[in-house]
Amino acid sequence: MNIVIVGLGIIGGSLAKAFSKYTDHHVIGINRTQKTLETALRDGAIHEIGDQESLGKADVVYMCTYPEHIVSYVFENAAHFKKGCIVTDVCGIKTEICGRLTEICEKTGLQYVGSHPMAGKEKFSYEASDPELFKNASYIIVPCQAKEESVETIKSLAMELGFAMTRITTPSEHDRMIAFTSQIPHVLACAYVMSPCCTNHKGFSAGSYRDVSRVANINEVLWTDLFLSNREPLSEELSVLINNMTTIKNAIDANDSDTLQKLLKTSRLVKERLGE
Repeated sequence: MNIVIVGLGIIGGSLAKAFSKYTDHHVIGINRTQKTLETALRDGAIHEIGDQESLGKADVVYMCTYPEHIVSYVFENAAHFKKGCIVTDVCGIKTEICGRLTEICEKTGLQYVGSHPMAGKEKFSYEASDPELFKNASYIIVPCQAKEESVETIKSLAMELGFAMTRITTPSEHDRMIAFTSQIPHVLACAYVMSPCCTNHKGFSAGSYRDVSRVANINEVLWTDLFLSNREPLSEELSVLINNMTTIKNAIDANDSDTLQKLLKTSRLVKERLGE
């Protein structure tokens, strides 16, 4: 198939590299920075530098831009897409964009299948992209109103790239769970490194510091967009986290060993029961 990837950051670049390394599909790259396109072509990540006309021969288009640009790009270029083309995205929020993209694609003869590869790094440029990024990761698919065959195509492509599993869900469940599994850890990391102690951590820190602080190395433009686009589920999860932390703090302030042990044991048992 002809695969067009719009946006060659870490995810788009990794998709391009994985497609070129592990499949026989023809990969076309579209990116606002010409230098990145030339680098990707030289690397063999893409087979062709694309433009608006390239959309007319695409079987699948992966939108790998910021959330605010995904809908506008598809809307402005819908007439250039090949009829029946599958449009998918890698966006970390779905409720905000799924309805609008479904409506645009239905009106223009396209198939929209939302998706979200659960893989990444704290870096966010093409230079950080890696064809092995998706190995054994999970690929979330949000079908919206797409045909089953289009959903199966996206699922099959994910498995070709090395994903270990796919998970089918709805926009609302996706956003609720991503608030917990992805956005809360980023909020926690950012809040953690704002402590005055952070500047003096060297010599006092080991694995725990690295684990908690790692994703504070954040793309503030992208994550501001993601946080605000998913503000209700994220705010609800923040309330749960703050309440749990306050309960632990109150036990510490009260020098209440029994309550503190019970709280810590509860968290340990949850983690042990999950086995990961």
